[in-house]
Amino acid sequence: MQTIKGTLIPIGGNEDKGIEADEIYTLEFIEEGILSHVVKEAGGTKAKIVVIPTASSIPDEVGENYITAFSTLGCKDVEVLDIRSKKDSETDRAINLVKQANCIMFSGGDQSKITDKIGGSTIHDIMMERYKNEEGFVIAGTSAGAMAMANEMIAGGSATESFVKGAVRMYKGLGLIPELVIDTHFIRRGRFGRQSEAVAKFPHLLGIGLAEDTGMIIKNGNDCTVIGSGMAIVFDGSKLTHNNERVLAEGTPMTIANLTVHVLSNGDQYDIKNRKVTVLPIEAPFI
Repeated sequence: MQTIKGTLIPIGGNEDKGIEADEIYTLEFIEEGILSHVVKEAGGTKAKIVVIPTASSIPDEVGENYITAFSTLGCKDVEVLDIRSKKDSETDRAINLVKQANCIMFSGGDQSKITDKIGGSTIHDIMMERYKNEEGFVIAGTSAGAMAMANEMIAGGSATESFVKGAVRMYKGLGLIPELVIDTHFIRRGRFGRQSEAVAKFPHLLGIGLAEDTGMIIKNGNDCTVIGSGMAIVFDGSKLTHNNERVLAEGTPMTIANLTVHVLSNGDQYDIKNRKVTVLPIEAPFI
C-alpha cells in the first residue's frame, strides 16, 4: 500500500450568517480558527491557495468570500478557479493552477457538482497524483467539498426519514480517501441516521460526521486530528453483529447491532487503519 504524503482537511461547514433564505445571504463562513489551520498546513501565508467554488450555485460570491477570508489571515496569493463544466476542468489555466497550488480549497454547495464536473478530469488526476506524492500539498473542503473527498459519497438524504432504508443517497466521489464516508453539518441537521445507513451499506468503511466549525486534519491518508469548536463522530461498523440493510425493502426501518460510535473533539486523534482513538487529556490546550 502506497504511503500518502499529502494532507486532507475536511470541514463540517458552519451555521448560516444572516436570516435570509436566499443562498446569497446565507453564505457559509468558516471560522478563522479552521482556516488558519488550512493556511498553516499549506506552508503559511506565502502559500498559493486555489479556491474551487464548483459546488455552489453562487460561485462568484463564494469565491470573493474566500479571497477576503484568506486575505484577512495574511495570505497574498489566493485565486479562484471557477469550474462550471467538465470542459472547464481541461483548460490550460485550470491545469496550471492545480499544478502550482500549495492548497486546493473546495467550497460548500452540492457535492454532486464537484464529481460531475471535476471527477475523472485532468485536474482530478493531477490532484490525486500530488496528494499521493507531495508533502505539504493540502486539499481542504467544507461541507460539500468535504463530502466529495470520499469514494462512496453521500449525495443527499432525509434526516426526518432516518433509520429507514433509502434515507441516504450515495454517489461516486473523488476517491481521495476511499476508507471513509464523510457527512457534514452533522449535529444541527440531525444526520446520525443517514450516516448509520451509509455505514450499514459499506460496513468495511468508516463513517465520519463533522459538526459545524469542526474539521479533521488527515495526514498519510490515516492519522486524523480533530480541529475546531465542535464534534467529530466516528462510526465503525467493522464489528456489526446484525445488519439487515441488504435484505430490506426501501422505506423499512433498519436493525443495526453493535455499531461502534466515538464522539471526538478538538485535539483528539483517530487512527483509521487500526481503528484506534487517542483522546487528549482534559487540561490540554485548545488547538
